[in-house]
Amino acid sequence: MEENIITSVQNARIKHVVALQQKSSLRREEGLFVVEGQREIGHCIACGYEIAELFVCPSRLDHPESLDSLARLEVSPAVYEKMAYRGSTEGMIAVARCKAHRLESLQLKKNPLVIVLERVEKPGNLGAILRTAEAAGVDAVIVCDPLTDMYNPNLIRASIGGVFNVPTAICTSEECITFLKANGIKILTAQLQDSYEYYDYDMTCATAIVMGTESTGLTNQWREAADAHIRIPMLGRLDSLNVSVSAAILMYEAVRQRRVNS
Repeated sequence: MEENIITSVQNARIKHVVALQQKSSLRREEGLFVVEGQREIGHCIACGYEIAELFVCPSRLDHPESLDSLARLEVSPAVYEKMAYRGSTEGMIAVARCKAHRLESLQLKKNPLVIVLERVEKPGNLGAILRTAEAAGVDAVIVCDPLTDMYNPNLIRASIGGVFNVPTAICTSEECITFLKANGIKILTAQLQDSYEYYDYDMTCATAIVMGTESTGLTNQWREAADAHIRIPMLGRLDSLNVSVSAAILMYEAVRQRRVNS
């Protein structure tokens, strides 16, 4: 363990961490991102991510023995406050190396359940979907034409480690449609128009549930590629749900069907 204790917020390493938190362009350029919290860092390491730097604030650590095998730099409480993106992160912040999320790297089992997200804008929604996908045992999440990067700090926070655990690919919608059809995966698009209740469709076969943007839904490219259009009944005055809530309902319908038929 290094003995240095960083006490200045002007330290170059600290300024670099803050810049990585704030700038997606820097994350892409350097292939690095920031993870906060002992739990999230533990998930990150368990899923094969390489930790480039680890910073700890001893007075904030809930479990000082956590991750003892890793070299780390100590920082003062004031410096930790400067680095931290959120308030309660258990005294530990890491800089990790990004992974490539290639479509061709996905290894799907027989009759996979895949979630496809087209141009989802809000990192918190994407993180929440990844968290649910991990809980529901989804085989893969494919993010098409993304409007946020996979290592946005709000996404990592909302996913509670799901961003590390769930096999994920990033590609264009065209590439994804070609991939799904080549692998015999049925495409179910979630949309209000020209659609039927979601529970009327068999999700026990190889299935991809496709969700669109929060504001405009799916593009015509997906509507035309779909094997079926499904919707969640809306019985009140509102005509839509948050995309992460909709995704959770549809994922767990697939889980229900697969458990009943197992």
